[in-house]
Amino acid sequence: MTAIKTLNIVRAIVLSILPISFAITACAQTADLAITNARIYTVNPKQPNASAIAVRDGQILAVSDDVSRYITASTKVIDARRATIIPGFIDSHGHVRLLGDMLGNIDLRGLSSQAEIFSRVKTATASHKRGEWIEGFAWDQNLWPGQQFPDAVGISRAAPENPVALERVDGHALWVNRKAMELADINTATPDPPGGKLLRDVKGAPTGVLLDQAQQLVRKKIPAASATQVEASLLRATGQLARDGITTVHDAGVQYEDIAAYRSLLRRGKLPVRIYAMILYPLPLPAKPEIGDFLTIRSTKLVSDGALGSRGAAMIEPYSDDPGNRGLLILDRAAIRAAAEAALAKGFQVNTHAIGDRANRDTLDAYAEVLKGPNDKRFRIEHAQVVAPEDFAKFKQYSIVASMQATHATSDMLWARDRIGPQRIQGAYAWQTFLHLGVHVPNGSDFPVEDANPLLGFYAAVTRQKPDGTPAAGWFPDQRMSREEALRSWTIEGAYAAFEETRKGSLEAGKLADFVMLSADIMTIPSSEITRTRVMMTVVNGKIVYADTTLKP
Repeated sequence: MTAIKTLNIVRAIVLSILPISFAITACAQTADLAITNARIYTVNPKQPNASAIAVRDGQILAVSDDVSRYITASTKVIDARRATIIPGFIDSHGHVRLLGDMLGNIDLRGLSSQAEIFSRVKTATASHKRGEWIEGFAWDQNLWPGQQFPDAVGISRAAPENPVALERVDGHALWVNRKAMELADINTATPDPPGGKLLRDVKGAPTGVLLDQAQQLVRKKIPAASATQVEASLLRATGQLARDGITTVHDAGVQYEDIAAYRSLLRRGKLPVRIYAMILYPLPLPAKPEIGDFLTIRSTKLVSDGALGSRGAAMIEPYSDDPGNRGLLILDRAAIRAAAEAALAKGFQVNTHAIGDRANRDTLDAYAEVLKGPNDKRFRIEHAQVVAPEDFAKFKQYSIVASMQATHATSDMLWARDRIGPQRIQGAYAWQTFLHLGVHVPNGSDFPVEDANPLLGFYAAVTRQKPDGTPAAGWFPDQRMSREEALRSWTIEGAYAAFEETRKGSLEAGKLADFVMLSADIMTIPSSEITRTRVMMTVVNGKIVYADTTLKP
């Protein structure tokens, strides 16, 4: 065969292949979904704004002002009509199953009197068999006249034949009736367990309120949920999170039955949001982390103390409004260090709940002994709520993430100063203090302690006010975040806290297609309008998992 004939054959083969190649390339670049005519905040400093986005196979193809090259007849195209698009909200600290349980039981959030709670408990007896447990969630005595802890009398009258267990809003106290105490064999002779406390009357008899580890005296008597019930609870919660515009949640303290339920939902295509799971200590950790698109298990959740609202947060000095009480230290420095060393040896991140300045100091010092200096292990302190002035620098020194929740500040501000006094309050809820040091501050809600709606958290971060605009200047306004800082805290900083900033948290080509469409531009509207903004659409992995049909883009 001559060289000319060979060349002609090769040319013919190439020409025959080219149309197929072009067709494959065109297909690979065809968007499944394209949204145009939008106000897009990308959280990408190289391209902060755009007006269109195109996605395919769960990833972003392009974010620009013109994505027409990716649109074909098969592309679903949505005209946003200038609605706002931001990266999907990442809630860096929530309790998914607890939210689902609350949605399926008695919701006590925001009730301003014990009488309202008694009424709901009494109503619940009609739908429960005699002797069946009645559970409720999220009461807060700080909303009641007098702000005093309750006792068992009222709920015992409301439900004399059913054991009742009502969890405080922060999860660190349990209010039970006499029937529940009988089943748990709680009486005057019952000692306080390590890391817990039974509130007692003047005669030493338990009143019906159990703090922190003392809750287990009753909880172990409540029948365990079935696998079907756990799945149903997670479905209720994740559906609500999708409606709130949350595309990833860091589930702070999961049991192995929760993980099994997540896997079951994932296999059946019923998990609408992504889960970054923290295994609750002291449950044993797997041999190695599990990294997935919708379920990642690479961290452990420790609890070092209680909560400020129930005076269980561990303080260096006594509470200003309760002299002699320094709170409850659940895990001390040595225990945290041992747990951190064991987790790190298996490649797991360590995330420790610390509210009081004593708990924060012990956790920081334990981390320091393990981490030695700057690192990329991304150990976290969950809440970092009250920090002694000399301890802030340790966060930066040991590369520790301050995982905080903006709405805690605006919920607690009415009584927090009374709890800890005018000096210690300077180191509480101190977001800008951390940011000025260069510490990463991901945001979250700690739902159902607070409302899961991230727009409430965004508003709290930028105003330090309640939704009604009080106080007028904001509570310690020097600690407010800018809107850009707040948006980062709810997106890319959450991704960083989970080692996922290269895959999510900003809108860039090649990243996961997780984003939210909002009814208003939260970056420019008056702050008073932020809480009235609604989620129009939530997109996870390129799929619309929620759309408000009453709000048409």
